[in-house]
Amino acid sequence: MKPVLLLLAGMLNDARMWAPVTDALHGVADLRVADLRGAPSIAAMAHAAWECIADVDAQRPVVLAGFSMGGYVAMEMLANPRRRLHAAALLSTSARPETAEGHVAREKAVGAMQTDFARMVDGLVKWGMHQPAPAVVDQLRQMCLDVGAETGIRQNRAIMDRADHRVALAQLRLPVHLLCGQNDRITPPALTEKIVAFIPGSTVHWMAEAGHMLPLEQPEAVAQ
Repeated sequence: MKPVLLLLAGMLNDARMWAPVTDALHGVADLRVADLRGAPSIAAMAHAAWECIADVDAQRPVVLAGFSMGGYVAMEMLANPRRRLHAAALLSTSARPETAEGHVAREKAVGAMQTDFARMVDGLVKWGMHQPAPAVVDQLRQMCLDVGAETGIRQNRAIMDRADHRVALAQLRLPVHLLCGQNDRITPPALTEKIVAFIPGSTVHWMAEAGHMLPLEQPEAVAQ
């Protein structure tokens, strides 16, 4: 019985963020990418993700993989499970609630999206990757532009209001793999180290020559 691998993408992402990873995983699992773009909160995104696997038999293994904002969604699902989950991977993410400094930065990001979205996307792409190939830059930029400012603003506000699930996550008893780029400037390695400290039995994988956008920068390593 193949497991179901439910993939949860980040802010301003759609299924294209996971495409290089899913290309390497065909035949290994039933691959599903949740559409989180229309949800107004992390809890609502989790609901959309649960709906994506509502047809899966209770005996079939389900594994979550959440990237960046999708990591927040995965943690919401792990803290409030509707069915048994067998394992999880958390990529380029953080378990802490939004800080005061984070609120200020996100409000600035919202303002930038409202004022000049294309310029904001260019800055995000540049800041988010470590020495990417030009084709990968173009792919990420086009995806963000296609998802659009309205969705990006809504997702920023959802991230700002995310819940603190650290107490619940400390009670987990399932395999959790943590992936972080060694050159991640958006969710730096120190934030992954904090997750390792309180999720029992979690395993960390440091991705060399990678920034924040792991599924695009190191898809083969992520697939492994």
